[in-house]
Order: sequence, then C-alpha cells, then structure tokens
Amino acid sequence: MGAIETKLQELGVELGESKAPVGNYLGCKRVGDLLFVSGRVSELKGEVGTDVTFEAAKEAARNTMLLILAIIKNDITDLDHIKGVVKLQGFIRSAPQFTKQPQVLDGASDLLISLWGEEGRHARTATGVNQLPFGASLQLDLILQMR
Repeated sequence: MGAIETKLQELGVELGESKAPVGNYLGCKRVGDLLFVSGRVSELKGEVGTDVTFEAAKEAARNTMLLILAIIKNDITDLDHIKGVVKLQGFIRSAPQFTKQPQVLDGASDLLISLWGEEGRHARTATGVNQLPFGASLQLDLILQMR
C-alpha cells in the first residue's frame, strides 16, 4: 500500500469502485507530466440552497473527490504517481440566492490537501450553475501533476 492510500486509511475512508465514463470520453488523459481528469458528478441530487443543505453539499464534494480518486487509481494504478494537484474546478447546482460555492468546494479541497500536503494546494474555480447531468448537485474535475 502506497503513502496516499495509507493516508486515506488513516482518514477512515475508502475509494470504492471506479465508474466507467457515461459517454465517449476518457476518465483521464495524460499530456506530458499533466493528468487531465474528466468531470464526475456527485451521487447527491438536487439544488443547493433549496433541496440540499450547504453541509450536505460540502460532504458531497468530499465524497465526489473520493469517486474521482478511484477513477484515477484505476487508470494509473498507484496514487503515489501523483506529484500534486494543479487545479480543481467545481460546478455547484445552486439556487439563485446561494453564494457559498467556494465553501462547498472546500469539502474536496480539504481532502486533497490532507492527502498531498502543500503539493495538494491548487488553483480553483467554483461556479454556480442552473443544472448538471442527471440532476446532480455538483460536478468536479481536476488537473494533476505526475511524477
């Protein structure tokens, strides 16, 4: 077991099963030392600020990041091949009055920093949107730097 999987175990979380893409695209694509990870929607459904609480959305961001890490592990076999996180992009299905998209995304960011330390700190975009695939509450994608 590698260092990142050991940290996951210490945090008391498991990656679960990797899910195949739902369309004609790759889960991950490497270009040079960068790994571009396709978007993954949350299992949580509904609009944040009406159907879904802030707390539930933040937890969904963390859980969705775990789903993304499972996809990455399936593609690269060992999460220790990741040097660090370059950018996280998050889309949060938001009620018109909801403006805490950055704080929702902290659920995912905090996990990445817990796993990679300073190399887990990243550039980020948090955007509120009207609708997401399958009625999901949020969607995340990543750019990683590989060793």
